[in-house]
Amino acid sequence: MCRKNRFYITLVLGVAFLCLFTSALVLAQLKNVPGHPKTDAEKITDALSAGPAFITKDATVLDWPPTPGGEYRVLRKGSNEWTCLPGRPEGAHDEPGCFDHAFLQFMKDSMAGRAPDVQTPGISYMYGGFWVPNKSHAKGSGNEFHVGPHIMIIGLDQKMLQTFNQDGSNGQPYANHLPGRSELYLVVPIRQWDEHQVHE
Repeated sequence: MCRKNRFYITLVLGVAFLCLFTSALVLAQLKNVPGHPKTDAEKITDALSAGPAFITKDATVLDWPPTPGGEYRVLRKGSNEWTCLPGRPEGAHDEPGCFDHAFLQFMKDSMAGRAPDVQTPGISYMYGGFWVPNKSHAKGSGNEFHVGPHIMIIGLDQKMLQTFNQDGSNGQPYANHLPGRSELYLVVPIRQWDEHQVHE
């Protein structure tokens, strides 16, 4: 084999090795891209980021069931009336929430395909917000609009909520429903409360 051919073979092998090495680095970095939590510890941290500390410090943390209507797995047992969950694993975005007893039952019934029987008002916190269709075409938001920190309230009159604004992308409080369900609840955008600052 002539020296010129050996040079080209060495060059091709070197380029191939460099491509493989670069691909391995890219794949390794992609595994570390923030997204849905994977481990139980990550799920707990994610879930507890959804609400204020006076709720989350003693809240129970559950994991979503593997199938609709299945059992919710306890990740951490709490001692107050609140329950936090990480973002739903099948969701396009990581959207954790903290729920009081009434709102949690509403969620469980709705996700299982049962008609919720709401007897008392319920409240949920979502400090990380969630994504809604960009109906109002908010500038620079593309097809989706991120509703920032907010609370959600169930138990309000459904006929009244039907007359409410239902566009979450205009920055105002609005009525919303879970995917595939018609029961409405109120969403109120808020500023995340700075618990370390006392205002006089």
